Amino acid sequence: MCEFEKDHYEKVTGDARRVVAEFLEQARLRKGDLVVIGCSTSEIAERHIGSFSNAELGEAVFVAMYEELRRAGLAVAAQCCEHLNRALIMTYVDAERFGYEVVNVIPQPKAGGSFSTAAWKHMENPVAVEHIQAHAGIDIGDTLIGMHLRPVAVPVRIEHPVIGGAHIVCARTRAKYIGGGRAHYNEDME
Repeated sequence: MCEFEKDHYEKVTGDARRVVAEFLEQARLRKGDLVVIGCSTSEIAERHIGSFSNAELGEAVFVAMYEELRRAGLAVAAQCCEHLNRALIMTYVDAERFGYEVVNVIPQPKAGGSFSTAAWKHMENPVAVEHIQAHAGIDIGDTLIGMHLRPVAVPVRIEHPVIGGAHIVCARTRAKYIGGGRAHYNEDME
């Protein structure tokens, strides 16, 4: 472990759990919904994205967030970095349930990123997929998860939007409004 983890491991893990708790309070998710997470360990360590891939840090953040999201009954997809075209790691069961095509790649810290490598290590029967339409997402360090959200994304503002040195952006999605002025809408779907 590098000095960053020795000094900040508990704080970063606590930050990750707090982010998930704040996110879950506001995101209006249902059991079984899919949450995408993109994470730059470089940004958490206050470095430039892509310059400080750190396996131990990725594992600490992934495990903390994954445990909380699974406890809430949610499916999770971990976004890989641009070197794997932002493919996603998820369980085989979830990929099948959502109808996503499995592709053949295994993430590594320098090709996929430390966070997705940790996902591969800790998920039961992990697979990679290229495209998803998640119900919500958490972006740690400006990793650009928007391409993996359903079409109408709504910001979820959390009180403490940081993990280590990384900026956090959260979003949920909602059904599209259609029909115009005469239409009536189901407020439960917002």
